[in-house]
Amino acid sequence: MISFARIRAVMFKEVKQLARDRLTFAMIVMIPLIQLTLFGYAINTDVRHIPVALVDQSHNQTGRLLLETVRATQIVNFTKTFDTPEAAKAAIGTGEVRAVLVIPHDINQRLAQQRALAHWLVDGTDSVIGGAISGLQNMPFTLVPKSANAGQTLLDANNTFEVALYYNPSRRTAVNIVPGLLAVILSMTMVLFTSIAIVRERERGNLELLITTPVRPLELMIAKIVPYIFVGLIQVVIVLGLGYLMFDVPIHGKPHEILLGSLLFISASLALGLLISTLARSQLQAMQMTLFVLLPSILLSGFMFPYEGMPVAAQWIAEALPATHFMRIIRGLVLRSAELSSLWQDSLWLGAFTLFGVFFAARRFTKTLD
Repeated sequence: MISFARIRAVMFKEVKQLARDRLTFAMIVMIPLIQLTLFGYAINTDVRHIPVALVDQSHNQTGRLLLETVRATQIVNFTKTFDTPEAAKAAIGTGEVRAVLVIPHDINQRLAQQRALAHWLVDGTDSVIGGAISGLQNMPFTLVPKSANAGQTLLDANNTFEVALYYNPSRRTAVNIVPGLLAVILSMTMVLFTSIAIVRERERGNLELLITTPVRPLELMIAKIVPYIFVGLIQVVIVLGLGYLMFDVPIHGKPHEILLGSLLFISASLALGLLISTLARSQLQAMQMTLFVLLPSILLSGFMFPYEGMPVAAQWIAEALPATHFMRIIRGLVLRSAELSSLWQDSLWLGAFTLFGVFFAARRFTKTLD
């Protein structure tokens, strides 16, 4: 016969045990809170203030009025100016800007002939960004002539701009998803593998052996990382290779630069996992803390939603995540044939994160059973 008293006693024990497990209790509250905050506040597909460049070859009132009309939409934010379209295209390749507005010198003739006034050169690797700027193609433009009796000249709303999508003219989703998916897979596996590394040693009693050896904490951290580096590189080859064979995702970058850029991210993810392993007391806690890092990495890194559509506070959080920097690196190398040297800021950040992560993990690790 079922005893409700025994059930009540076990339930009371479980509640007390859960209350003492602060990490699990925090995850119960923080995971839904973070997800709700990210989806409700930080995630926004209605992109605004996209960083773009300007090439104004007109230098006249019509060009300036067209520029102000575009600014008034608040869809784009002109962060750079270039003298030639070629220089602006190079900025797209390095990821400095997402698009370029080229205003030609014959804009007045184009207006009189009801032709497209200017050209948009757009990084098409992100379909959301490409779609937002392509939406300006039908933007109406009104010019008030100097003659008061001449009335207004209204350009046909279908011919305001011509839009050229680079790197992904067909706007295929797989072209953008596959390189980004590499960042998610590496984050998931590398952080998880190493986050349970030290904890597993403790649970299996292997730390007793380490105590009697001359192995230093820093040496242990490095030894834990190195084997998984090769695992991560194998995953890079698998994901990009299958993406090329199955989904026809182009690989424009140099193979050695792609592997080097991936190596930086793999090392940073492993260092983060080691740091987590020194904080967790069990493998379950390590997996919970990994999930705590993985969710923001997927949602804020630019994998699913454009970085430019996030509020400033969310962008600050995104900048602290290794996945955000690798997302820029891998898409730049694979899709835009950028060089790793042109992505030096993200590369430097990943390298510094690795060094500090391994250092602090080694400082936190002590060869004791406590």
